[in-house]
Amino acid sequence: MTVVRWLHLLAMGFFVGGQLVLVAAVVPVARGTEQMRAMARRFGYGTLVALAVLVVTGTQMASYYHRWSDGTLHVKLALVAVAGVLVGVHIRRPAWHVLDGAIFVVSLAIVWLGVALAH
Repeated sequence: MTVVRWLHLLAMGFFVGGQLVLVAAVVPVARGTEQMRAMARRFGYGTLVALAVLVVTGTQMASYYHRWSDGTLHVKLALVAVAGVLVGVHIRRPAWHVLDGAIFVVSLAIVWLGVALAH
């Protein structure tokens, strides 16, 4: 289970950490450039892989630790669904910059709930 948890944390780190890098460093420097669009597109593909890893490893951990009836997990899963919808809409409407902030805030809430579940 250690490898599963490690993969879960690695994927979460990529997803949330990548958002932090984009918000703090990439967007302020490269906004509106073709390089920015290329970086965002590449991060988007990595995000899809990270989300797939998170779903698979999260499912394994919820089963292993018997968490399926935990209310905190239910809220986390609802927010994961919201994040998935937001990411899907953002892929289709990249000019809707409000989605960037919404995805980031929802992602931070998911991480918070994940920490709560780990204790």
